[in-house]
Amino acid sequence: MTVPIWAWAAVLGVILAMLAVDLLAHRRAHAVGVREALAWSAVWVALGLAFGAVIWWAWGAEFAGQYFAGYVIEKSLAVDNVFVFAIIFGYFAVPREYQHRILFYGVLGALVFRAVFIAAGSVLIASFAWILYVFGAFLVLTGIRMALHRDETVDYENNAVLRVFRRIVPATDRMHGKKFLVREAGRWVATPLLTVLVLIEVTDIVFAVDSIPAIFAVTQEPFLVFTSNAFAILGLRAMYFLLADLMHRFVYLKIGLAAVLVWVGVKMLLLDVWKIPTALSLGVVGLILATAVGASLIRTSALSRKE
Repeated sequence: MTVPIWAWAAVLGVILAMLAVDLLAHRRAHAVGVREALAWSAVWVALGLAFGAVIWWAWGAEFAGQYFAGYVIEKSLAVDNVFVFAIIFGYFAVPREYQHRILFYGVLGALVFRAVFIAAGSVLIASFAWILYVFGAFLVLTGIRMALHRDETVDYENNAVLRVFRRIVPATDRMHGKKFLVREAGRWVATPLLTVLVLIEVTDIVFAVDSIPAIFAVTQEPFLVFTSNAFAILGLRAMYFLLADLMHRFVYLKIGLAAVLVWVGVKMLLLDVWKIPTALSLGVVGLILATAVGASLIRTSALSRKE
């Protein structure tokens, strides 16, 4: 797959333009409601699907299938981010009207870090083909661990990242509107919003360690890996506001996401034995997620009726 420089520049231009539109649309701090989140989710999904159509037109059905497979995998794994973001915002009692601002800068940082990870991963794969098997084994083990420890909770007061941040950066426990930094007693100090942003950013880096190898399981084309990641991540904020209040309904989703990681890991391990078709891989991921969501809704609906 040959991608000219202008195509990379055009994609980056579209991403920056959409981020600017999103920032302008939310320049006034307000609580994002379900209707607004649904509208923005539709915009981001339409943008991601439209880009897949462009891939199909320019490079053919096979590369478009790889893009869509990567997009669906990243979009599904992003739901796990939503779980954690909801926990972090609740733990630090972040007002709903400031959450979009934090997530905006979190997504901006995520795009940069993921671009670095993708570049590093591409170099490793080009230099050491056997690294794919390492990625595959890592994904299988990660999926198993996710399933076994799905109910674990994190004590953020004793979080290592938070302790290091507070040791390095002076901080205040008082909110100062939407500001990340304020001056107190003649020095700059971090507000709770900056503390939460750091945790959000570190959390996404941790998740990227899982999701980037997962996408390399369906395509090793850097352009497709980056764009499928980018267009899925761009809709993360809207997804959060759409699903945050419904997280309790998806009781089996963690198991479904764990199964997705195991599946793409096995697919990677079987590369020299059987190259699983992209369409089949995408179908299996869709079936796993549909089953997890369906079973979750049936389970929680049954419990609600009993109550």
